Amino acid sequence: MRELLKKKGFICDMDGVIYHGNCLLPGVKEFFAWLTENHKKFLFLTNSGQYTPKELQQKLARMGLEAEESNFYTSALATAHFLKSQAPGCSAYVLGEHGILNALYDVGITYNDVNPDYVVVGEASGYNLEMITRAIRLVNGGAKLIGTNYDLTGPTESGIIPACRALLAPIELVTGKTAYYMGKPNPLMMRTGLKLLGVHSEEAAMIGDRMDTDIVAGIESGLDTVLVLSGVTTREDCLNFPYRPRLILNGVGDIPAFAEAHRGAEEG
Repeated sequence: MRELLKKKGFICDMDGVIYHGNCLLPGVKEFFAWLTENHKKFLFLTNSGQYTPKELQQKLARMGLEAEESNFYTSALATAHFLKSQAPGCSAYVLGEHGILNALYDVGITYNDVNPDYVVVGEASGYNLEMITRAIRLVNGGAKLIGTNYDLTGPTESGIIPACRALLAPIELVTGKTAYYMGKPNPLMMRTGLKLLGVHSEEAAMIGDRMDTDIVAGIESGLDTVLVLSGVTTREDCLNFPYRPRLILNGVGDIPAFAEAHRGAEEG
């Protein structure tokens, strides 16, 4: 923990780390205060592409946490950046919320449900058979398949829900095509996150609740890794993976609690 406290920058997942749905998790306000008081740089790097950074900023503000819009980077932004770099001015059929639609529009990628260059799939509350069928036909017709993130499930205040990879599964199975996933642990997203954070990987930590995205992304990018048990992963789940986080905490509130106890011990 002492090594973690010395880090200059922190990249944090959001769902399962900061909140479940609209419920702030225990210890988050204390963690946020510790980051601010100790002048730590931080970036919320989320695989969710449903919301824009401004909306995420406002969501945290409603929970009593103040952050800048620049403190957020989403898989929707990563997807838009990738498609713009690969095929400027391309078109896409999109299954997703306004977060991904806005991100694509902002970089000049147009919506196309007839003959798109890409089929892009994110989280979609209105996901239905008609959308799946159209996506399948477009991919079979030559459109490239993109997933905004690799999450199979997501935590909410009422329990686990299917996420992007689960929604993409029927399209992949029927077409025989494998999607290219943009969110964590894709190194393109992690490199952009570190660049936005403005800190070298050796001086940064990745805090997340998922072994298959957050922790492996941190390990492969050279960051210190912290798994919190406040999301979808249990301590026993870790045994199923060939890699390990350096630290396993109950939640981010353990960090300021340790810092306070450590400071008290030093002063004593």
